[in-house]
Amino acid sequence: MRMPPTIEVIISKIFPAGFGWQAASVVAGNQGFEADTVAFALTTGAGDFAGVLVGHSLFSVMNAALGRGGGLGGDLTAGLWLATAAFCSGTAWQPTVNYLHDVLHLDFVPTALSCGAVTGFAFFTGLRIGRVLYGPLGMPGGGLYNDAMLSVSIGAATGTFVGTDISFADNFLMPAFGVTDSMSDLEGCIRAGASTATGFLCVQSAQNLLLPAGYNWLDPPPKS
Repeated sequence: MRMPPTIEVIISKIFPAGFGWQAASVVAGNQGFEADTVAFALTTGAGDFAGVLVGHSLFSVMNAALGRGGGLGGDLTAGLWLATAAFCSGTAWQPTVNYLHDVLHLDFVPTALSCGAVTGFAFFTGLRIGRVLYGPLGMPGGGLYNDAMLSVSIGAATGTFVGTDISFADNFLMPAFGVTDSMSDLEGCIRAGASTATGFLCVQSAQNLLLPAGYNWLDPPPKS
């Protein structure tokens, strides 16, 4: 039963991550931060962080109220861990797209694939650092394989997020996810969240179908 937790992850973390990044980009624009500046990258990374942390925390509180989950303290620590990794990938996203599109002049598909690989690795790096950083809060170590497989699905989400960029003439995802100046900020944020949710769902569903028991990061740990 891997699909129910997949949907839970999308609702509580993946959609809020894209939504938060896009919302932060609006804030950054209103502050006068250009898309090629460090300030813009850090602001959008913070939006990614906030989206994951808020979404995960609300979901954890709801689970605790229903008597589910692994304990509120541990769940909130996990949310901080995932949000930290999201900050890494969210901060890396715009500079990566800028380099691939503006410097290397890549088309949409190679940009999306390359961006997904780079930002997925940034997320993985954040996960590994977070396991050490939040160890005193009860975050367990290890988990190298699971962190890597989760990061693959995150890379699909961040790669699909390139579909929000309408500057690519060959962006075939533009009708569904393209964010234009003519739409409201809320619609842009919803489209951004939908793009990350869709990319994650596609690749995570493939993992759910193809990986044997015990080889999916969603699988419960073996009983001792």
